Amino acid sequence: MHTNPTPPPYSSLVAVGDSFTEGMSDLLPDGSYRGWADLLAARMAARTPGFRYANLAVRGKLIGQIVDEQVPVAAAMDADVITLVGGLNDTLRPKCDMGRVRGLLTEAVERLAPSCRQLVLMRSPGRQGPVLERFRPRMEELFGVVDELAAKHDALVVDLYGAPSLADPRLWDVDRLHLTAEGHRRVAEAVWQTLGHEAEDPEWHTPMAATPPPDWATRRVADVRFARQHLLPWIGRRLTGRSSGDGRPAKRPELLPYETRS
Repeated sequence: MHTNPTPPPYSSLVAVGDSFTEGMSDLLPDGSYRGWADLLAARMAARTPGFRYANLAVRGKLIGQIVDEQVPVAAAMDADVITLVGGLNDTLRPKCDMGRVRGLLTEAVERLAPSCRQLVLMRSPGRQGPVLERFRPRMEELFGVVDELAAKHDALVVDLYGAPSLADPRLWDVDRLHLTAEGHRRVAEAVWQTLGHEAEDPEWHTPMAATPPPDWATRRVADVRFARQHLLPWIGRRLTGRSSGDGRPAKRPELLPYETRS
C-alpha cells in the first residue's frame, strides 16, 4: 500500500479569502464561526508546538478586494502555508469580467507563492440545485485558471468541486451558499491530506448514505423561507453593490499562536 512521505513540520498557516474561509455557516455557541481553516489550524497546532495561525478572510469579498486588502498582509507574514480561495463571489455577480478575475487571481498567486513554503489553492465546492446552475460555466472557468496557476507556481490544489460528497444539499446550510459544520470538517480533511498528512477520514469525498427526500410540502416551505431570508437580500446586495462584509474586520488578523476552540 502506498503511503505519503512525512510532510514537513509546518509551523504557521495564513488563510486568505471570503465567507468560505471565514467559516460560514459552521456556527459556534458564542455566535462566531469556526470553519475548515480553524479546524485545519487545530490539527496542525496539535502536532507542532508554537504553531501560529492567522485568518484574514472576510465574507462577501471580491477577488479585487482580496488582492488589495489581504494579499499584501499575508505576503508580509512569512508563513509556512498560505491558503487562497477567491473569485467565486465575482462569478456570482450579474456582470462578471472573467478576464479581470483571471488577472487579479494571477496577481494574488504571483505575490503569495514566493512568500511562503507552500501555497494552497482550491476548486471550491458546488452543491446540486438550480440556483447556481446558471453560474456554473463561470465557476468552471475560474477553476481552470486555478489549475493553470497552480501548475505554474508549484501550488497545491484541493479539488472540492470534484468531490461527490460536497455536492450533497444536506452538507449545505439553509442559505444554500455555505457549508454546514460537517461540510467544513470534510474540507479540513481534504486540505490536511493534500498537505501530505495521513488521512484521518479517508472517505471524506464519499457521499453520505441516502435518506428519504423531504416531501413536496416540506420542500416548498423551505424554498419560500430560503427566498425570503437569503435569496432576496442577496440579490438586493448584488444590485446595489453592497456586501455582507462591508466594514467587517478580518477574522484573525495577526499571526499568533493558535489555541484550539471547542
